[in-house]
Amino acid sequence: MAKLLQLEPPDREFFHHVYQAGLVSPFSDERVVIEEVLAGCTEASPRKRIERAIRKVRRQLESLEQAGRIDYTRYGKEDGLLVKAGILFAFFYHYRERFDQLIHGQIQAGDTPIKVMFAPEALLYLRQRGFSEADSLRYFALSYQLRRAYYFIFRTLVGRSASMKQLRHDLWTNVFTHNIDLYDRFLWNRMEDFSTLLLGETGTGKGTAAMAIGRSGFIPFNERKKTFVESFTRSFVSLNLSQFPDTLIESELFGHKKGAFTGAVKDHRGVFDHCSPYGAILLDEIGELSIPIQIKLLQVLQDRKYSPVGSHIEGRFQGRVIAATNRSMAEIEHHKIFRDDFYYRLCSDIIVVPPLRERIRESPKELDDLLKFTVKRMVGRSSPELLDMVRGVIDSQLGENYPWPGNVRELEQCVRRVLLKKDYAGRALPPSGERLADILARGVVEGKIETQRLVTGYCYMLYQRYGTFEEVARRTGLDRRTVKKYINDWESQAD
Repeated sequence: MAKLLQLEPPDREFFHHVYQAGLVSPFSDERVVIEEVLAGCTEASPRKRIERAIRKVRRQLESLEQAGRIDYTRYGKEDGLLVKAGILFAFFYHYRERFDQLIHGQIQAGDTPIKVMFAPEALLYLRQRGFSEADSLRYFALSYQLRRAYYFIFRTLVGRSASMKQLRHDLWTNVFTHNIDLYDRFLWNRMEDFSTLLLGETGTGKGTAAMAIGRSGFIPFNERKKTFVESFTRSFVSLNLSQFPDTLIESELFGHKKGAFTGAVKDHRGVFDHCSPYGAILLDEIGELSIPIQIKLLQVLQDRKYSPVGSHIEGRFQGRVIAATNRSMAEIEHHKIFRDDFYYRLCSDIIVVPPLRERIRESPKELDDLLKFTVKRMVGRSSPELLDMVRGVIDSQLGENYPWPGNVRELEQCVRRVLLKKDYAGRALPPSGERLADILARGVVEGKIETQRLVTGYCYMLYQRYGTFEEVARRTGLDRRTVKKYINDWESQAD
């Protein structure tokens, strides 16, 4: 039996840092610290830092290769794990740009998987370094998954605020767990049992967050065909449940057979039937589901089986479930929006998508980031001229404290309106907090303010500050319905 190879202590320490880098989220502060150690510097920009780290890893691997010590299976368990991590790190970054080109190409091609012309070269790279045929295929597919997840999380959910950094981190861990080694060894092909509940106000981008998850699942690679077995463009489907009455929701979820009910003139495939085993389904506005529909949906989530309306033939649902609602956690807990068993089946992970006003409050530059991103997406390229025009209209007509009640969706419409008319008035808002305080104070001094007016004004001040009826209810001890009525009353009577 050949003697097992061992790493020298300096090499072992270096590759241990590489191993740690591969375990953590690229959107975490911990990853930044590890990259600084690998790069040997702290002052470099993120791009320069990672490029320096990549070069150092390549040099370390090249020295092992020149000494005939690159096959990770020839080492003991611990050292072999470290060398393997180094190989996979270098492999991922060596093919990073080609994976990006593949993503762009697949988006253009749509639902038909495109050929991966660099696959033979990439698979040979791994096999020459000790990876089996099965492992080389799996790690090739995992590398593509990692790049897709980074692409959709980083490029579609922009913003420098603390809450957006946390959102990107939360989405990454939702796909790969908190430790990718755990994911690699146990869960890469078993994530369908982990449901996700997205919370956030209307217009915050819950659909975009859900799509980032849905397009980032593991998709196997078919070496004979030189394609992945499925295009990620068809791995995510969504259904807005609030669009349908209870009588039709079951059909939209599970499908129906011709003649199952009046108006069923042909067979209809439900959204569960459309969902890919490698992707996810978004059930949007799930907080509006009636209890009877929750019970039926719970059975599907538990057993993974469903039957179209009017049929006894069972189908099997294999994808992940992502549910979204604009109801707050406080409202869910206090007002029993969900049956307990249904809620606990949905909440393997709960992710909050922050409102725009919170993002801007945390980082005023957030608005500039979003405007730049939105203008570029609308016109196909960056345009400082258009960006300055849009920002000028916002500053002059809305002011710096505009709360963006429609969130990112409103911001997008604002940009469109400015491009069309160079004008955007926003939503007509009641007096600001300072103006409101003046009105209340004057009324108290003059003895001309009723208790009801005082309470409604106070509720509105809290609503302006915290943004949700639930938070106002919690702080005042009133129920949500009363709070909503008071706030609406104040707005209707505002000067």
